[in-house]
Amino acid sequence: MHDPAHPSAPPSPDPDQGKPIGVIGLGAMGHGMASSLRRAGYRVHVCDVRLEAAQAFAADGGVACASPAELAAHCEVLVSVVVNAAQTDAVLFGEHGAAAAMRPGSVFVMCSTVDPNWSVALEARLAAMGVLYLDAPISGGAAKAASGQMTMMTAGRPEAYAKVGNALDAMAAKVYRLGDQAGNGSKVKIINQLLAGVHIAAAAEAMALGLREGVDAAALYEVITHSAGNSWMFENRMAHVLAADYTPLSAVDIFVKDLGLVLDTARATKFPLPLSATAHQMFMQASTAGFGREDDSAVIKIFPGITLPQPEPKP
Repeated sequence: MHDPAHPSAPPSPDPDQGKPIGVIGLGAMGHGMASSLRRAGYRVHVCDVRLEAAQAFAADGGVACASPAELAAHCEVLVSVVVNAAQTDAVLFGEHGAAAAMRPGSVFVMCSTVDPNWSVALEARLAAMGVLYLDAPISGGAAKAASGQMTMMTAGRPEAYAKVGNALDAMAAKVYRLGDQAGNGSKVKIINQLLAGVHIAAAAEAMALGLREGVDAAALYEVITHSAGNSWMFENRMAHVLAADYTPLSAVDIFVKDLGLVLDTARATKFPLPLSATAHQMFMQASTAGFGREDDSAVIKIFPGITLPQPEPKP
C-alpha cells in the first residue's frame, strides 16, 4: 500500500505484461509514456489525431488505432495524454469517442492539466457508465516521460488503482496517491503549474535585466546557476534563450491556459494570487505579440530595449 505522502516504491515485476493498454495522444509526453509501457512489456495500442504518428509508433511494436472508440474496444485501460479538458471531452464523448466503447470496469486515466472541478464531474459521469476514472496529471517533461522517470499526481477510487497501479509505475518514477476520489491530483498539478509559470516569468525578467544592463548572458547564466537565486526553470529555460532556440517543448500558450486555471480556481474562493496574476499577464502579452506557439521561454521577448542572443551561424 502506498503512503499517500510519499512516492511509490520501485516497481515490482508486472503480472500485467503482455496485456493490451491504450494511449491516446502521442505528443511530447504521450509518446514517451507509450514507449515506457512498451518497454515494460505491455501490448500498447495508440491513437492520435495524426494517424501517421500512431503508425510510426506501431511500426516499432504496438497497434495503431484509427479512433478512440477502436482503441477502447481492445483495451480495458486507456491513458489520455491530450492538451486540455476540451480535447479530453472529445476523446471520450465526441465522434468515435472512447466512452461508448469502454466496457464496464474499464479505467480511464486522465493526464491533462484541467480544472479540478471538471475532473470531479468527469469521474461522476464515467461512474454512471460503469467506467472507473483516475485523475492523474503528469510533470517532468518529454525526456523524463521517455525514460519512465516522470511524476504522476493521482487521485481515484481503490478499484481504479488496482487495475492500473503497475502501469503507472512503468510510466513514472514517482506516483503520488493523493486521495480516493478525483480532484486532488488536478489541484496539486495546478499548484505545480503556478510555481512553474511564475519561475519561468521571473527567470525571463532576470535575464532581460541582465541583457539590458550589458551583462554577458552566458556569464550571467553560469553565475546564477551556481548561486542561491537559481531555480530549475531558470537553469532549463534560460538555456533555450542562450541557444536562441524557441522550439516549443512547452509553449507560451500552455501557460496562458494553465495559469488561467490557477487563477480561476483561486477566484472561486476569493483567494489572492498576485504573482500568478502578473505571470499570467506576461504570458498573455507574449501570446498576443505572436509568440504563443513558441517555447515558453519566449516570454522574455516581451521586454523592450534588449538584444537577445542570436543563433550560432551555420558553417
